[in-house]
Amino acid sequence: MPDIQLPPPVQRFVDATNRGDSEAFVDVFTDDAYLNDWGREFHGHDGVRDWDRTDNIGVNSHFDVVGIEPGPDADTVVVTMTVSGDGYNGTGPLVFGLRGDRIASLRIS
Repeated sequence: MPDIQLPPPVQRFVDATNRGDSEAFVDVFTDDAYLNDWGREFHGHDGVRDWDRTDNIGVNSHFDVVGIEPGPDADTVVVTMTVSGDGYNGTGPLVFGLRGDRIASLRIS
């Protein structure tokens, strides 16, 4: 796999998940973050923490980055990842909206 340069917040998202660090995972999101996972919506750190527990670190997810491309605006990137673990397994795009050094939004569809 080629070396893929991720924006720092996305790299922290991947690293925190892969090492099972829920506090670091939640911390990479803005206080007012919005997460949409196939229509299920989560808001703020509490929502991100809930999603992490039920759909991410809580089910031993592991991310392998396959590719990255620009999103529809300057603060958005589309990262294709292969997910494995005890929950969802498969490859698909995650659309990250970035604000400064944090993730402001994440859409999985």
